Amino acid sequence: MSEQPDPFDEIVDAETDRDPDLAVIEAGSRTLRAQAGVPQGDAAPARPADPEVDKALRAVEQELAGRWGETKLEPSVARIAALMDVLGEPQRAYPSIHITGTNGKTSTARMIEALLSAFELRTGRYTSPHVQSITERISLDGAPIEAERFIETYEDIKPYVEMVDQAQEFRLSFFEVLTGMAYAAFADAPVDVAVVEVGMGGSWDATNVIDASVAVITPIDLDHTDRLGSTPGEIAAEKAGVIKEGATVILAQQPVDAAQVMLKKAVEVDATVAREGMEFGLVSREVAVGGQQLTLRGLGGEYDEIFLPLYGAHQARNAAVALAAVEAFFGVGAEQTGALDADTVRKAFAAVSSPGRLEVVRRSPTVVLDAAHNPAGARASAEAVTEAFGFSRLIGVVGASGEKDVRGLLEAFEPIFAEVVITQNSSHRAMDVDTLAGVAVEIFGDDRVVVEPRLDEALEAAITLAEEEAEYAGAGVLVTGSVITVGEARLLLKRG
Repeated sequence: MSEQPDPFDEIVDAETDRDPDLAVIEAGSRTLRAQAGVPQGDAAPARPADPEVDKALRAVEQELAGRWGETKLEPSVARIAALMDVLGEPQRAYPSIHITGTNGKTSTARMIEALLSAFELRTGRYTSPHVQSITERISLDGAPIEAERFIETYEDIKPYVEMVDQAQEFRLSFFEVLTGMAYAAFADAPVDVAVVEVGMGGSWDATNVIDASVAVITPIDLDHTDRLGSTPGEIAAEKAGVIKEGATVILAQQPVDAAQVMLKKAVEVDATVAREGMEFGLVSREVAVGGQQLTLRGLGGEYDEIFLPLYGAHQARNAAVALAAVEAFFGVGAEQTGALDADTVRKAFAAVSSPGRLEVVRRSPTVVLDAAHNPAGARASAEAVTEAFGFSRLIGVVGASGEKDVRGLLEAFEPIFAEVVITQNSSHRAMDVDTLAGVAVEIFGDDRVVVEPRLDEALEAAITLAEEEAEYAGAGVLVTGSVITVGEARLLLKRG
């Protein structure tokens, strides 16, 4: 009887057929070979129930909103470094895992956090943007910090923020102040490890005042091209700034030019590299009720019978990246041999949640929320929805930000949307509904596009379209295009 091929060996064989230039780069880089409480509650809380606390939180939000927004940047870490200095370098009080990439950062961060928590480490997680509440951005022990603690943290660092504002050419931005709050809150907790997602890019991102022992690079694609570059390679050059001397780099599958940049940077700083499809990866996956069943190859061996309550092949690959990152953090493949405890890994993944990422918030008809906001994310979302739900008729609700590639996003969804309801969220960054509708008509045709400027009315229209004919009993609604659109829809639907 012939021996069955190892599925992981097949992945490796497939991955070796790559640009020969990579072999030269990899020759100078060490590679990592395998030797080697859980988040609870609603991860996207609503407003505080106490009117006084809500008033105080709104006051903080208003003060933060008076600063440069997240889309106005001056590429420098001088201001955040100055803030860290006067705060006593709180970001150096704990080890950290730093995550950059184009898509999948927040979901990967949540998986890393769940794994670390399951191994009884106290975690701090900093992610952006938020879905419903600004407090989501700073999490302790797997849950957003309480509004009272958020307010207290802001008030604690406010005098130091004002001191730095006076000394710098530009005031600290909204994102820089929040980053300072996160690092201070983690030191105050204190946490055993911080899981930090970049806001944009890497080198000059405000988060990049940490020296993370593990740098995670999720898949790189085109987004924020006006600020980061017009090719994956150019974007990777900026994101590679999170790779620090002697660190371990967990590298998801990348376009060739992006991989070249990352591997060159690893050589320069003597970082150890573990690559998806080579040192770790996804061995197999099967669609299951409420998610998917996975077998992952980690740095320390194979982990089977892993249930992940998230949909899509992209989330399975995110799980492989997250597992490798946590193994690297624990020294698997370097200081220690053997795998992590498989039952603990299973327990952690089974408890993962990622609000607004193919999240079901209503049945009859089924309404799914997904924060895809660029073409790559939309393609992954469309593939996952088709695989996991098998809707007989799917209605889209799309509200996007003005600076995004909305044509590419809509083209990715066109094959799966029977009709699309074009709308607009409340953000000043939202694309004008008529402008977005004009692009949608070019792609879908006039008879498949409905325009509802108000999001609540757009949701009602989409649900009505999904319900209107009995033969479409398996119809559904997908709300997408922006994290803000998804967050506002989540609040509306969960109140209903």
